[in-house]
Amino acid sequence: MTLAIGVANDFGIQLPKRNQGQVGYRRRNRSANGCLPYVCLPYVHPPYDCLLLTKILKVRTNINEHRMKQENWTTQFGVIMAVAGSAIGLGNFLRFPGQAALYGGGAFMIPYFIAFFLLGLPIVWAEWTLGRYAGIRGYHSASGIFRCVTNSRVMAYAGSFCVTLTTVITSFYVFIEGWCLAYALRYLFDWMGHGANVNFSKLFVETAGLEGNGALFQNGLLNFNLLCMFFCLLLNYFLIYRGIVKGIEWFCSWALPALLVCSLIIMVRVLTLGNPTGIEGQSVLEGLGYVWNPSQPNKTVWESLSNPETWLAGAGQVFFSLSLGFGVICTYASYTKRNDDIVLSSLTAAAGNGFCEAVIAAMMVVPAAYIFLGPAFLTPENLNSSFAIGFQALPEVFHQMPMGRIFGFLFFFLLFLAAVTSSISTFQPAVTLLEEGLQLGRKSSLTIVGVITTFGACFTAYFTKNLIALDTLDFWVCNVLIFIMAEILIIIFGWTLGLDASMAELQRGAQIQIPYFFRFVMKYVSPLYLLLVFIAWLYLKFSEQVVKISQNPVVQLSLGFILFITIFNLFITSQALARWEKEERLKSNEVDGEI
Repeated sequence: MTLAIGVANDFGIQLPKRNQGQVGYRRRNRSANGCLPYVCLPYVHPPYDCLLLTKILKVRTNINEHRMKQENWTTQFGVIMAVAGSAIGLGNFLRFPGQAALYGGGAFMIPYFIAFFLLGLPIVWAEWTLGRYAGIRGYHSASGIFRCVTNSRVMAYAGSFCVTLTTVITSFYVFIEGWCLAYALRYLFDWMGHGANVNFSKLFVETAGLEGNGALFQNGLLNFNLLCMFFCLLLNYFLIYRGIVKGIEWFCSWALPALLVCSLIIMVRVLTLGNPTGIEGQSVLEGLGYVWNPSQPNKTVWESLSNPETWLAGAGQVFFSLSLGFGVICTYASYTKRNDDIVLSSLTAAAGNGFCEAVIAAMMVVPAAYIFLGPAFLTPENLNSSFAIGFQALPEVFHQMPMGRIFGFLFFFLLFLAAVTSSISTFQPAVTLLEEGLQLGRKSSLTIVGVITTFGACFTAYFTKNLIALDTLDFWVCNVLIFIMAEILIIIFGWTLGLDASMAELQRGAQIQIPYFFRFVMKYVSPLYLLLVFIAWLYLKFSEQVVKISQNPVVQLSLGFILFITIFNLFITSQALARWEKEERLKSNEVDGEI
């Protein structure tokens, strides 16, 4: 009888109270393997136990006929490429090099790697664990995952904020994705211009529509840069429509290797430049030294490390580049099989992400700018702007570099691939919530998400003066909300599900044993470290953004868009909760009638 009760609990079936004298009662503490142990009072004849078990399984099978068909990653390589693709994006190739050079070069690597081990890996493991735990129980949306793990309606609503986060990110990320495609096509077809009078800053202003709000829509929808954005939207819709295996896994399985090949070709070319300008002190060695030397000409390593912003920048870079708190990893992990090695998959994806930014990007972007533009260009303002480096400085570098047109195309094509592998991952959580919560088909779910994200992309592309809309969406979602969601995720892992149960789930099927001290890190150090970083960051940045709310109507509209997405996802979650609870009552009633 114990077996039947255990199976009933795993399937979410509440056995009838009138049989508690026969079948026993439940003890709610969790065992080491994360299952709920049971104590049965009297012994029941085995045939009755088998009969009850058969009826429980029959009820569950009948209910599952009405649920969407579950997909699973077909290969471990595919899931690694998909998760790595969600992390490897524009932040790796544009943001990291500038942050490293700005905050002390080699000295920046110390807080970066500390944050990687104390924040990055623990939260990555937490998301993989929670995702698979819920996935094998039939839940793939962030709301479903949070509810499955915590058995709480409140946490289901909290999970919907992950969907808000990814939907808003998609709305402005495809706009930037369109820039990458536009630049790649300009280099491919030789539309970048020639001669000494080419103005790349003006080209970026035209591409981003910085002349003023509505600049990109002056010629209707036939603006080249808008067309590139719409193509990116359609490409994302197509890949998501094809599903986990035929869409996301297929695309990432070849796009990530292609991205790596392009980046390695450019890195080798930069490292073999020597001193093409002939200007003393602007060789490739000096450029590498600018990025990697712990002590800079005007700043020692201790001065860099004593600056609190250096530690915040290191933690922030790890956070953003690994896509922590997005809920994307949870959703992807929910499609893994019960005994897949998620420890190896997560380590490989995280290491691949770190290699792309700490090795390839650091040895490619800033050294090239240092060689051709000189140290005078590398001011704090330029280094702190991914757009200044990527879309203004590097085109100037390629303009002066031998065979620059070819390498310019390769660079912006790799940025485009990196952006697409990231954006398809941000589409998936919203589509999954609609499929799972409302039992809509993929076409209907994608249509709803597509309308919202297309509106968001057009909103961002219209309000382009000083990129206020983009910056506002980025701040409140990518800076505030992801910290909150990551804190919730790591607390669920270490405290709600329980450290023993969580680690057992994480280690199941793993060939690598996680060091024991990470248990202490994941339960105590990571939540505290994350909280301190968030508080310090708010202290430095929050007041400036709050002032903008009352002064700028575009900021108010941007916050209104975020609020609309939030309310919509809360509504969908409420409908999903009603359906899930009705399904569970149905299962309980059917078992009650069968016993």
